[in-house]
Amino acid sequence: MNQPWILLLPILFPLLAGLLLLLCPLNHRGAVGFYSLFALAASGAHIVLFTTGRGTPFGAPAPTVKISTNTPLFEKKGNWIDFNAGTVAQGESLDGAGDRLLDFVLEVASGKPTRAEEQGFREISIFKDGVVL
Repeated sequence: MNQPWILLLPILFPLLAGLLLLLCPLNHRGAVGFYSLFALAASGAHIVLFTTGRGTPFGAPAPTVKISTNTPLFEKKGNWIDFNAGTVAQGESLDGAGDRLLDFVLEVASGKPTRAEEQGFREISIFKDGVVL
């Protein structure tokens, strides 16, 4: 059986083209989040699509398109969030939102800076202790 994907370990650079899945450590709450962004960049990712329901000014080593799951977050933190997918909950079709996202990803791949890049967000926190606000 031909696999449509390949499973990588962090920091292994892929030699094949196609859909690549990355196996990386989770944080103490079981979320992938920031750890995976660094592993993706170290493994050669050129663009990362990062969904968020809370928003963050985080800037990864690779251009990171932050996708809001709700419109209030996008409106409140528009200088951090690149794409509003909350429009689907407001009646936009999945196809319509998917087309908008594809167009935006192609713009970023062609050199358009993400919000984090525009704002100069380059902070990193690989291992974080304490309360998450």
